[in-house]
Formats: sequence, C-alpha cells, structure tokens
Amino acid sequence: MPEVQTAPKLDHLHHVAVAVSNLKQTVDWYLKHFDCQVTYQDETWAIVKFANVNLAFVLPEQHPPHIAVLGDPNKYGQPVNHRDGTHSVYVKDPAGNNVEILALE
Repeated sequence: MPEVQTAPKLDHLHHVAVAVSNLKQTVDWYLKHFDCQVTYQDETWAIVKFANVNLAFVLPEQHPPHIAVLGDPNKYGQPVNHRDGTHSVYVKDPAGNNVEILALE
C-alpha cells in the first residue's frame, strides 16, 4: 500500500496592513468595488474581511504597515493588549518589515 503523504501544517496569515492617507475614502472604495465587509473600524485603522484573508488600512502616523500572522506572541516578547480586544507582539523581519504575531482568537 502506498504511503500517504500529509501536507505540512502552515501558519495562518491573518491580515496585511497597508498605509493609507484617508481611511474612510479607502474603506468606501474597497466596499464599492469588492465583495468584502468591514470587521473593525475606528479613526486610525480599519480591517476588511475577504473570503481568504483580511486587509487592514492604517494611518502610518498611528499604526505601522505590517503583516500579521496568528501565533503565540509570548514566544516573541510581552504581548500588548489592543483596543479591538486582540493581543500581539511586533517584530521585524530581516528586511526591516513589521510582522505582528497575533494571539489566536
């Protein structure tokens, strides 16, 4: 009987956060052009859910552009509690990009 190969368990990308200059205008544009929904929004950032990933929009003077991966932030430092109820740690990859390790929900 042939050996069954299993796919390796991959980490889960939660969202990519891109810098914008006008949060409301950007969110409105995405809602008009794509089938997505807002899952969080305040004056400084918003997160829009697509079928396969979340896209965050941030004002760069308030939040760094970043990539967020679900995992155990305690492995990377002391988690910070955020106003949306999440907990995470920011680290930098070798190229200097911000990576948020977001606690599993």
